[in-house]
Amino acid sequence: MNLNKTPLYELHKGAGATMVSFGGWEMPVHYATGILQEHLATRKTAGLFDVSHMGRFTVSGQDSLAFLQHVLSNNAAALQVLESQYTFIPTESGGAVDDAYLYRFIEEEYFLVVNAGNREKDWVHFQGFSTQFPNLNLVDQTKDIAMLSLQGPASKDMLRNILEDGDLPEPLRNQLSIATIAGTEVRIARTGYTGEPIGFELFFPAGNAVRIWNLLETLGATPVGLGARDTLRLEAALPLYGHELGMDAENREIPVFALSIARVAVSLSPLKFEFIGKNALTRQFHAMQKIINRDYTSVNDLPKMIRPVEITGKGIARAGDKVFAGKSLAGYITSGTMVPYWMFDKQGIYGRPLPQQAKRAIGLALVSSQLQDGDEIQVEVRGKRIGARIVPFHLRTEAPPYARPITCHDFSPIGPVGYSKATPLPGTVTALMRKAIENTRWRQQDCINLIPSEMTSSDCVRMLSIMDPAGRYAEHKPLKAFCDAEVFYYQGTDFIAEIEALLIKEFRKYLECAEVEPRVLSGQMANATVFSAIVDFLNRSDRKSEQRRIRSIMNHHIIKGGHLSSQPMGALRDFVARDPETERPAVVNFPVLPDNPYQTDIAATRMLIDRYKPELIIFGKSMVLHKEPVSEIRDFITDMEIDCLLMYDMAHVLGLVGPYFQQPFQEGAHIVTGSTHKTFFGTQRGMIAANYQKDMLGWQLWEAIQRRSFPGSTSNHHLGTLLGLLMAAYEMNAFKDEYQQNVISNAKAFAKALKACGLNVAGDPDIGFTQTHQVVVNVGYAKAPEIAKRLEENNIILNYQATPEEEGFTVSGALRMGVAEMTRFGMAPADFKQLAEWMYDVIVKDLPLKDKVAGFRKRFLKMNYCFRGDQLDELLQQVHGML
Repeated sequence: MNLNKTPLYELHKGAGATMVSFGGWEMPVHYATGILQEHLATRKTAGLFDVSHMGRFTVSGQDSLAFLQHVLSNNAAALQVLESQYTFIPTESGGAVDDAYLYRFIEEEYFLVVNAGNREKDWVHFQGFSTQFPNLNLVDQTKDIAMLSLQGPASKDMLRNILEDGDLPEPLRNQLSIATIAGTEVRIARTGYTGEPIGFELFFPAGNAVRIWNLLETLGATPVGLGARDTLRLEAALPLYGHELGMDAENREIPVFALSIARVAVSLSPLKFEFIGKNALTRQFHAMQKIINRDYTSVNDLPKMIRPVEITGKGIARAGDKVFAGKSLAGYITSGTMVPYWMFDKQGIYGRPLPQQAKRAIGLALVSSQLQDGDEIQVEVRGKRIGARIVPFHLRTEAPPYARPITCHDFSPIGPVGYSKATPLPGTVTALMRKAIENTRWRQQDCINLIPSEMTSSDCVRMLSIMDPAGRYAEHKPLKAFCDAEVFYYQGTDFIAEIEALLIKEFRKYLECAEVEPRVLSGQMANATVFSAIVDFLNRSDRKSEQRRIRSIMNHHIIKGGHLSSQPMGALRDFVARDPETERPAVVNFPVLPDNPYQTDIAATRMLIDRYKPELIIFGKSMVLHKEPVSEIRDFITDMEIDCLLMYDMAHVLGLVGPYFQQPFQEGAHIVTGSTHKTFFGTQRGMIAANYQKDMLGWQLWEAIQRRSFPGSTSNHHLGTLLGLLMAAYEMNAFKDEYQQNVISNAKAFAKALKACGLNVAGDPDIGFTQTHQVVVNVGYAKAPEIAKRLEENNIILNYQATPEEEGFTVSGALRMGVAEMTRFGMAPADFKQLAEWMYDVIVKDLPLKDKVAGFRKRFLKMNYCFRGDQLDELLQQVHGML
């Protein structure tokens, strides 16, 4: 039999690779270092795989989408340009002809990657349906296009080093880009078959394979053969056709939904119409839903499922070995081997792989659907049964840059917490008091606090917050029967009613708006309350039908600095509809400028608004350097006659509202939410504001917001901190002009000083890098957590943050800082210049400056922009005497 050879065949032989026949190709199974070292190299640095043996088909023509919807299990209509998805090629009975990956690099063409050994079978399968789609172009480009896979923590830096033009894909799985490497166009995908949280697959003309392979190997990528590719995918619990897909050990078809990954690879969207296997897959899907809830009434439609297995006895499980639950045959091992893994030096975000390594026997098994995580099983290995158990996973990938082996599965039940009726020992009580005093002294007298989401309250605010309303109740709501007069459910509430009325008055004055809801307890709760109220408002004419959600929303993506609470993973989750085409939450994100990912691209935003016509646009970020384009967007929706609500989540910048930053209602916002303890002077609470009058349609939305505040989201609304917030509002309205100007000038001075020291300051230098209280410094991919800890050890407190180019907080490469609190304690531009120099010394030179910083802080202990005087001192003493 003549075997196919990839463009890198001679290179593999020259490198001493052991070559084997695989799927009709002559491929390297391992190199001189061996499978175990190749596996470990991928997990610690980067593995380089020749996967040019995989089948590669291009699908184009007017009927391409209809064809793909018919022959694939996933919803191809959901793919936007520069997106990809995992999918199955289903059989009519709900099994798999193959599994595959579908890419959409350009508008007019789809690109499908299939398994090497199934390429010819898949081609024949597709040809059998192609006649139903006359305007279809299906081309096999397997031998024309090379395919490499670069997987592992260092892969991102390696690719960046050889990019000549273009960018890497956005830092989310399944994102794509097109770039230039070694003078050739390379299509890049954030996909892979190793379980690595950071990894790429590259597609380019076959003639350039050797050059690009050599470039990556020169940068330190380790060549990896098929052997380690298999151990890596097994550790990640990814299926392999012929093992977890196809026919089982008893020659029965394995149902697609036996795999947990089917949940993302199968779509039952109406957009797919009657695709191959739909009826069988629908039955499997409903059976899977029941099985998850331990309802086995439909288990015949899904009698067995693929589950990760860890071997607890001595031995190694292999494919085909029998699995027993007690005395009963429960299934078979589908894949099994011994895999190596790195030991880590620490738990948590600071953990890094040690030089030490270990091994463990693991597997995947097709076993009874009634088995649960933690169930003990036995695997028959060479006629002897050895201990094993079902586990949820072998590896976790949500904390890049490393894929982390999980060897600590704990299925023991949590028992009741013990307690003692004895009086706590005096030493316990005094230790608590002393530790609290010491922590307060350290934070308030030794540390420079640069966390932009924090603010120390004044003495008056703090003392008022612990006075008698604290711990009391004052639930109330307006009743139409009493002409909207507020009705309180408790007695003794006259004082707090007065306080709320005064607080609303002060916030109306500050925000220049008509209405304020102060009862929400946080910015997150404020947002959830507004989202809930919008849904209530949208359904006001129909209270009997299932309540529809918000159809389309525009916001800032969390990786571009957006607030967590405004994401589908946050407070927005239960209130946004699913896009019927993409089957994802109906959210479109603000585009950003190519040369400044912290600033919105207004022209591109207009086009998206015209296309998606959102019902809600949410401004506001947690990583914020620029003003929001409120007035521009308001003009857009007015010109386009779009019925759209503009909401500005001002959590971080609520204390900057005014002519020196932004005036949201004057610029066209409908609703403002925020936290009251970041740049604002207050206690930790939230607020909602709007500019609706009673004769406006929007007044019904405001009434919904009040209903969803109480009783919708709060009962006791923490009256002590409400009282403290009123004092903070008095302070803000009295001192805001000087405070706000100084905050912004200090932020600009700090940013410029950090830049002058040689640090990499983010933002636009033409505006002094920032228009807010925040400054962002890039310190290197995944280096920020360690550097932030080092700064803390030197009494400089800030927080690390992922930049818009990074995959998550565990690989944060930026320090996010705010100057508001230290401005309030009296620091001026010259002081921030000194601080910038010390930060450079800690970050770059690793100098110990703890005592020097503590001494510096002693100059800034007196709070400004708050009320003082003999009369207040006397009143504060009275409060102390009452407590």
